[in-house]
Amino acid sequence: MDFSSSSSWAAISLVVLAVFATVAAVLLLRQRERIVRQAAELASDVEALNDRLWTLADSEEHYRSLIEAQGDLIVRRDGARIVYANGAYAALLGLDETQIVGSLAQPRLVASRPAQALEGGARVFDECLATPEGERWISWVETVVPVALGQSVLQRVGRDITARIAAEQELVEARARAESANEAKSRFLATVSHEFRTPLNGILGMADLLGDTGLDAEQTTYVRALRTSGEALLGLVDDILDFSKVEAGKLELANEPFDLGVLVETVSELMAPRAQVKGIELAPHLAPDLPTHLVGDRDRIRQILLNLVGNAIKFTDRGGVGIRISRDDGMVVIDVADTGPGIPEERRQAIFEEFEQADVSPARRHEGTGLGLAIVRRLTALMGGCVGVEGREGGGSLFRVRLPLEASEATETAALPDWRGKRVLVVSGAPFGAGFLREIIRAAGGDALVASDAEEARALLRDPASCDAALIDQEIGRTEAIALAAEARRAGVADCLIMLSPLERRQFGSPREAGFTGFLVKPVRARSLYQRLSPRPVLSAVAAEPAASPPPPSRPRLSVLVAEDNEINALLATRTLERFGCAAVWAPDGSRALAAIEAGFAGDGPCFDLVLLDIRMPGMDGLAVARAVRSREKEGPGRAPLPLVAVSANVSDGDRAAALAAGMDDCLAKPLERAALQRWLDRVAASHPLSRSA
Repeated sequence: MDFSSSSSWAAISLVVLAVFATVAAVLLLRQRERIVRQAAELASDVEALNDRLWTLADSEEHYRSLIEAQGDLIVRRDGARIVYANGAYAALLGLDETQIVGSLAQPRLVASRPAQALEGGARVFDECLATPEGERWISWVETVVPVALGQSVLQRVGRDITARIAAEQELVEARARAESANEAKSRFLATVSHEFRTPLNGILGMADLLGDTGLDAEQTTYVRALRTSGEALLGLVDDILDFSKVEAGKLELANEPFDLGVLVETVSELMAPRAQVKGIELAPHLAPDLPTHLVGDRDRIRQILLNLVGNAIKFTDRGGVGIRISRDDGMVVIDVADTGPGIPEERRQAIFEEFEQADVSPARRHEGTGLGLAIVRRLTALMGGCVGVEGREGGGSLFRVRLPLEASEATETAALPDWRGKRVLVVSGAPFGAGFLREIIRAAGGDALVASDAEEARALLRDPASCDAALIDQEIGRTEAIALAAEARRAGVADCLIMLSPLERRQFGSPREAGFTGFLVKPVRARSLYQRLSPRPVLSAVAAEPAASPPPPSRPRLSVLVAEDNEINALLATRTLERFGCAAVWAPDGSRALAAIEAGFAGDGPCFDLVLLDIRMPGMDGLAVARAVRSREKEGPGRAPLPLVAVSANVSDGDRAAALAAGMDDCLAKPLERAALQRWLDRVAASHPLSRSA
């Protein structure tokens, strides 16, 4: 081999190697630059991805906070397993979010409603679920939600609608109650129009027949009161029928002349026994400038007065009730004031709504249907007037009705006596009557001196300017009234009248023997006062002395206890028993009836021969009284059973069975038949010791 050639190849090889090395270096350098550039790009991408991840995490947290703030329940399931649940859903089960994800937990289904399909395959349905906090109604929206890798999960979004379901249920129940009440009212109206009108027409017809016979003054008064009460009861029955007509817009108002004074006096006389039994005053007053006759619907105005006055008496236990009729700006104003507990301001509008009577138990204190003031409001509105209530200074309530009533063409100016210079002493502590009497006296030109008690009256009698007449209220006491009348006569008073309620009139005896020149029956009419104290008084049937009671039947004088919370029924029963020759004692409720019977057992009171027990009484009803009496009798061996007779307005087979089971001997229906009562008195009298000894 040629050495030089070898060297050349070697050099060439070295050159080639150097070239390759250079190329490789260049290639490596370029590759490195590319890798560095790619690494930089990757780092930038990683940073961008991190920024995006932070943004997504922030968005997810924001979205989660919004979802949680809404309170909606969210749960996702893959099959039966929970893959996601928010805090609200976890709380529904009483668990934590970490405990519920991956589990099969779900609340127990109590009830459900049919599902409704929505567009897109979603559906809506309601479920009642048992939860640790009780049963809850949830409204769900169920959808299929796609997730990664082409999979999907079932998502439910729910909202608690328990309150809405409860409101819907209450609405359904209220509607059912309203429909039931409507049906009951229709049945009631259909029954009452026949069942009540038939006997009431008989009562009124017999009163007319009796009025055509020869009667003395007292009997005429009784027959007139009987007819007035019958007409009032018929009017009250009509109230219920009229209320239905008012609701239907079918009530037609009359527009006829009527005597306002007679109307007010009739209402006062009708309601006076209720007030007097409670020991409170009822006083009416008509302003002197009122027309004697007005044009309007007399019967509807009478309804308004009866409802307002009856309501005032019912809720007044002390003091009294005053009725004032006046005229203001062309309107007739009816004020009914009382000294009762008053009405809270927030309740003054609600009391004019229907069915405001809350207590419907047999032992409730105040009876009523809750329709009285509602009828007043509706009738007043029909007449173009208005009604409202306000508090009275010093306590109580004032109901005011304003009606646009015009004076009749036949109206007359009330004829007033000339009492100028006449001084009249009025002795009364009544909250309304004394003031009304003063206005009546002043309207005639007289001077009224009002004393609230006997001491104040004696001070006025010592005044040198003597009085011409004195009106003394029995409420100051019988003894005090008689003594004051004697002092008035010694002071030169010519006319001295005692003012008595109808019940007090029977017990007072002869006013003339007690030193009075006459008497006036409360509530005092202006006409009666003018007649009594005018130079020529005109005697009326109301002022007539009562006739002697008929002689009692030939039987032992029986002692009878009447337990009755209705004062009119009690008055009727006691007067009937008195005419049968019995000694009648009245107990206004079951507790006092039982106390009176126990006092008789112990010898501390009258021993009764017969007891009439009203079944429905406040506090303690007649059945409870009967059971208590029979229990006491078992404790005292050898004691004869006391005859107990139940008295009820509803004598069905069930009522009678309940009365006999409680220990009653019989059950009589209201109104109490005289013949049935006579039979029981004869039965008791036959076993009376005096009858056996005779």
